[in-house]
Amino acid sequence: MNNVTDLSAEDPRTRAASVVPLLQEAASRIEAARELPPDVLQALHEARLFRMTLPHAVGGEAVDLRTFGEVIEIIAAGDASTGWVMSQGGGCAMAAAFLPPASAKRLFGPSNAVLAWGAGIQGKAIAVDGGYRVTGKWAFASGSRHATLLGGHSYVYEADGETPRHHPNGKRVDRTALVARDKATVHDVWDVMGLRGTGSDTFELNDLFVPEDETVDREDQSAVTDPAPIFKINTSLVYAVGFSSLQIGIARAMLEALRELAMDKRPRGGATVLRESAVFQSQLARFEARLRMIRGSLFFTADNVYNEVAEAGAISLDNRISLRLTCTHAINEAVALSTEIYRAAGATAIFPSQPFERRLRDALTASQQVQARMDHYENVGRHLLDLEPNSTMFL
Repeated sequence: MNNVTDLSAEDPRTRAASVVPLLQEAASRIEAARELPPDVLQALHEARLFRMTLPHAVGGEAVDLRTFGEVIEIIAAGDASTGWVMSQGGGCAMAAAFLPPASAKRLFGPSNAVLAWGAGIQGKAIAVDGGYRVTGKWAFASGSRHATLLGGHSYVYEADGETPRHHPNGKRVDRTALVARDKATVHDVWDVMGLRGTGSDTFELNDLFVPEDETVDREDQSAVTDPAPIFKINTSLVYAVGFSSLQIGIARAMLEALRELAMDKRPRGGATVLRESAVFQSQLARFEARLRMIRGSLFFTADNVYNEVAEAGAISLDNRISLRLTCTHAINEAVALSTEIYRAAGATAIFPSQPFERRLRDALTASQQVQARMDHYENVGRHLLDLEPNSTMFL
């Protein structure tokens, strides 16, 4: 294993690159275990990669949007499951900036701190003296097996347990309860086609008391304690950049594997190796052009959004829409490209021992997540036609 400890002061991208050889070696082990093995987890912690989006006060780096995406791209090229939990964990870690400083330090100060949370507002938090009694069940908690904390998004109810709490604008109040992993019941349900190493299990809480200062409202900007621009960006959009970058990393790894294959592979009945084929040469160039366009568009848009936040303190609706469009398109186009690369590798690609089959399964599985949904295009189209978005949940 590379010694990444000495790189702790280096750029996060350099630290990420130092871990890639280990990830490539460990990929089959990660898939078989359905979670990150101890040596991989140790390397990620030594490289401080779980601390990219934590606030400075707890030893985090509060990186910019491009840096976050490029790190996920690098890691995903080594192993997509690791890239996925790094992206998911990065979005979760932003919650620390919404906590009171003492709580943030208590929960996220340890060097191995990792938060994993489930999808959607699936819980019920009954307001009681000093906090909430939380009950709920949350699926798709990626990284839950190595997490120190689990987060359950819950609607808040008054002390009678029946009356929903509302904001002045009429919207339901929700909070995310952060609890030690050993306080939850975790169900091993993660038996899926791809991204098998993410350990995205289901967990539940049953009438657990959670102190007020260990819960967050992820949309309450008045609670944010770190001025870094990343914390002024909706978590969903940070995830969008992360998961787009993941698909780009997968496609890049597959394209590099295809190029290496072409150096020696002679197709059945072919007169020369693939690299001598004019048809393949043109095909490879088109693949490369498409990947560069996808990547360039993503990071150009991410930079625009981040720079606007840094200067203005908020993102305009135009730029939120722009980032949503770019990320949705990047995910779907990168998956299509990975599929074509797989086919271009011929029968070689079908063997698990080759560097194509698992990566395609990972790409296809990742494409089923909410960030790739086709109805995002509808929202963008409505905006372009001067209509209100159907939903601002992902903006």
